[in-house]
Amino acid sequence: MSLIVGVDDCSSESDVIVVPSALDFVSQDDMLTPLGRLDKYAASENVFNRQMVARSLLDTLREVCDDERDCIAVLERISRLADDSEPTVRAELMEQVPHIALFCQENRPAIPYAFSKYLLPIVVRYLADQNNQVRKTSQAALLALLEQELIERFDVETKVCPVLVELTAPDSNDDVKTEAVAIMCKMAPMVGKDITERLILPRFCEMCCDCRMFHVRKVCAANFGDICSVVGQQATEEMLLPRFFQLCSDNVWGVRKACAECFMAVSCATCQEIRRTKLSALFINLISDPSRWVRQAAFQSLGPFISTFANPSSSGQYFKEENKSSEDTSVEDKNRTRDEEVPEDAQIRPEDVPADPTVSNSSVKLEGAPDPDIGAESPRKPPGDSSLPCPLSSEPHQEAASNEDDKKPGTCRSASRLEVGSSAQDSAPLDQELYNSFHFWRTPLPEIDLDVELEQGSGNKLGPEGLEGMPEATSPASANITMATRKELEEMIENLEPHIDDPDVKAQVDVLAAALRASSLDACDEVSEATRRAPQDELPGCRLDHGTSGPLTSEAVENMESALRYIHDDSDSGTSGGFSPDEERRAKVQDVVPQALLDQYLSMTDPSRAQTVDTEIAKHCAYSLPGVALTLGRQNWHCLRETYETLASDMQWKVRRTLAFSIHELAVILGDQLTAADLVPIFNGFLKDLDEVRIGVLKHLHDFLKLLHIDKRREYLYQLQEFLVTDNSRNWRFRAELAEQLILLLELYSPRDIYDYLRPIALNLCADKVSSVRWISYKLVGEMVRKLHRAAPPTFGVDLIRELVESFGRCPRWSGRQAFVFVCQTVIEDECLPMDQFAVHLMPHLLTLANDRVPNVRVLLAKTLRQTLLEKEYFLTSASCHQEAVEQTIMALQMDRDSDVKYFASIHPASTKISEDAMSTASSTY
Repeated sequence: MSLIVGVDDCSSESDVIVVPSALDFVSQDDMLTPLGRLDKYAASENVFNRQMVARSLLDTLREVCDDERDCIAVLERISRLADDSEPTVRAELMEQVPHIALFCQENRPAIPYAFSKYLLPIVVRYLADQNNQVRKTSQAALLALLEQELIERFDVETKVCPVLVELTAPDSNDDVKTEAVAIMCKMAPMVGKDITERLILPRFCEMCCDCRMFHVRKVCAANFGDICSVVGQQATEEMLLPRFFQLCSDNVWGVRKACAECFMAVSCATCQEIRRTKLSALFINLISDPSRWVRQAAFQSLGPFISTFANPSSSGQYFKEENKSSEDTSVEDKNRTRDEEVPEDAQIRPEDVPADPTVSNSSVKLEGAPDPDIGAESPRKPPGDSSLPCPLSSEPHQEAASNEDDKKPGTCRSASRLEVGSSAQDSAPLDQELYNSFHFWRTPLPEIDLDVELEQGSGNKLGPEGLEGMPEATSPASANITMATRKELEEMIENLEPHIDDPDVKAQVDVLAAALRASSLDACDEVSEATRRAPQDELPGCRLDHGTSGPLTSEAVENMESALRYIHDDSDSGTSGGFSPDEERRAKVQDVVPQALLDQYLSMTDPSRAQTVDTEIAKHCAYSLPGVALTLGRQNWHCLRETYETLASDMQWKVRRTLAFSIHELAVILGDQLTAADLVPIFNGFLKDLDEVRIGVLKHLHDFLKLLHIDKRREYLYQLQEFLVTDNSRNWRFRAELAEQLILLLELYSPRDIYDYLRPIALNLCADKVSSVRWISYKLVGEMVRKLHRAAPPTFGVDLIRELVESFGRCPRWSGRQAFVFVCQTVIEDECLPMDQFAVHLMPHLLTLANDRVPNVRVLLAKTLRQTLLEKEYFLTSASCHQEAVEQTIMALQMDRDSDVKYFASIHPASTKISEDAMSTASSTY
């Protein structure tokens, strides 16, 4: 009743309210032109309408792009909209400016100079807007325009940079000033060196010294590296480095932390001398900063900073020519390393020295082709290490004077010359100097058992008493041994003299000198005898004048033996178990980077660092270790060996994982010998680690194994099966990566090894539960068929095909028979077998699956035959029994009772290629 009354009450015409439909508004807007709609909503008092106008500006421009006057009219309305009082409207407009600018650039002939005249002034003006959101959007728009190169160089110089410089004036708003400095730093790489040096660099240097606001200084410090990389070395050293030193000593720890984070970029823009003398000391101050956050950032940047000291001549890395064997290339690399003035303190580890005491001096090779056991991959011993000869560079001017001679073939550089007698000075130099053993990384001569050597030379075993009364020229062999021993002592004394200030070195020199005086012989006779009998051990023109000369006495023998025992330490594999703390410290000395930096880097594995600096410090050390190793060079690997072993046994699996992902790169740096000695044991440990660590080894398994000797490489064939076992069986990506690596490993092993060890793994992966693993495994089996079939004789290939037929082609499970079709499809597509061989070995078994009871198998067979097999020229042109068999099979499939089989066996199937929908027909989509 009430409803009726309500209707009656509203029945009068005067009370009827007509509500307009939304369709009426649409029809009204459709009747307006694009400019009319723009004017209508731009003048609206509703903020959302004006936001909608800003959002639709690009669409409006596209509608009127054919008319130049309408485009200009739209741009003029954009200028008026930029004066809107609502910040959200201005921010929305600024978000559209980069898109509008790109449209104007694409339609430049129709609306020339549109961006420069109408849009750029808005962007620049908004940089100083009072609203923070508007400023942020304008800054993002400016950087986007610069990145897309939509702003002309002239506009950058005349419209953008002057505004930014003005915004960084001392009386400018604090927030605006900070943001303007950040924009200047970010745009420097985009505008180039010239504009940066002229317009940005002077104000940037002023901002680095802003005493009132540390926020400005912090922004400058955070972007300091970018500015240095843009302006180059000269401007960095002259103008920026003084400011950088001030920032590194700022009283605000946030500024110092920012400096530590960009230290590597600053170092890259300076010369080696400044890097070594000034920046190193500055960095040490940051590492010892009172603030833990500064120390944390400094230690994270320590490895990258050390990497800036890298030098190819010391790192031992050279490009190898593709057409040369690895052995020949290795010898050439060693020769090239020597010819290019490898640092003179590069030495061989004690463990590389032959231990046979009966080796005579004639076995030491000093010719142009070095001994294969001595090369660039051997680490250097420090100058202070007393166990090996040290560099002798007491007269730098002599070294410089001999640089020209170094370039001539057949000559070698000598850091110093022994004093020669007047007769030797007057004599003309030899036409071709023989190589100096020390400068070519010669290992120390082994200890010589004089009794055994003299027995071999004279036929009688003589004791010290017999040696004392024995004439000098009685036996040529004894004279030769005496000369070798004297020359060894002379070289040791010569190499130790520059370090005579060290008390330990001085004691060694005294012992050697006493032994040398006791066994003194005529120097001229020694030179002539050495030239005639062992020219490879000769030092041309060298003569030592001693007051006495006489036979070899028992005292001389005893002194020489004790001296040699004192010089040659008995430690093997470079361990420091028998060293005193001072000797251990000396063993890690090198001259590539400042020693203080290396000491700090090595201390990153100290457990106390995790407590006082950063719990992740060991991970940062492991992350940057390959770069540090490359910088130091393989000759200084002994400095890092202990640190690497400590990291490899770290309790945190993230540290070990980091090393596992980079061990192949480190192997390239160190070379095959050091890899086999030091990295292989750690590599073996990673193979038995957690899956998170093993995946790092597995991803680069081929890269690491190819660096090993063939015998060592074969040892890992027995361990590849272990990768099939994971901590979590659902970790299918682990098995997929294994299949990928096995494809690469095929080139490293012989056909028999592939058949015996890799084949079972590949067939196992083909039956994996996950389709992605199986799909990669099919390709692996195909490549295996190719490799084994091309081997001579191809018996392994035939056996593999026979096993494929038995294991998959006749498998009682339909998924196995489907896998056989996939393998055949891969063999056809990749042409792993010649088509005539495929027709003989695989196709008969493939065609028998046309009668398979499972439709999935028949569907895949129809796809393979129609879309893959019949596209091969062999089956298109040859009228053979094989082609006839294929056609009969396809006809049978076209009459199959399953509609899908009929469809894919049709002449013109509408489906996609098998490779695109194979996953849908797999037995499992897990």
